[in-house]
Amino acid sequence: MNITSYKLLLGSNSPRRKELLKKMDLKFKTIDLKADESYPEILPPVEIPEYLALKKSLVYEKLKKDELLITADTIVVFKGVVLGKPKNKTQAKEMLKTLSGKKHEVITGVCLRTKKDILTFSDISEVYFKKLSSKEINYYVDHYKPFDKAGAYGIQEWIGLVGIKKIKGSFYNIMGLPTVKLANYIKECK
Repeated sequence: MNITSYKLLLGSNSPRRKELLKKMDLKFKTIDLKADESYPEILPPVEIPEYLALKKSLVYEKLKKDELLITADTIVVFKGVVLGKPKNKTQAKEMLKTLSGKKHEVITGVCLRTKKDILTFSDISEVYFKKLSSKEINYYVDHYKPFDKAGAYGIQEWIGLVGIKKIKGSFYNIMGLPTVKLANYIKECK
């Protein structure tokens, strides 16, 4: 189904975001955007993903009249603290120990930009982990190496299948794109 007359550009190298857009039957071209992912310390966690999605979008200066650029950023928030991408095995294991047996939020911010319009939005999903054993955490980190994932896990991977007991909100938001909201907002772009 064609939901827009624009040529879609995805400003992300995330295999998960590419997969989701393909599953939505959207035709798109991927562009590699190198953006600084820093943000002001005073920014509340709920505003960070939209801020970063917009920042990534503005790096691309070659946008044409018939193109719509999609950029996104996903963060994991536990008790008001942002858990970024782990730098190593030790940090990944510590993050998963922190999330074990508890609830956290996953927030994905999206920016849709055309020559005439900029639209940002976000979605929040709640994730509830069961109590993870050290053996489960070690197995996951050693075998799946989640160093490119906020909060040190991918819900679509082994840990999601055996460790997440409940979610509230969009599963696909946790993967990296709030697909229902995305489809609706794409239709609104001018």
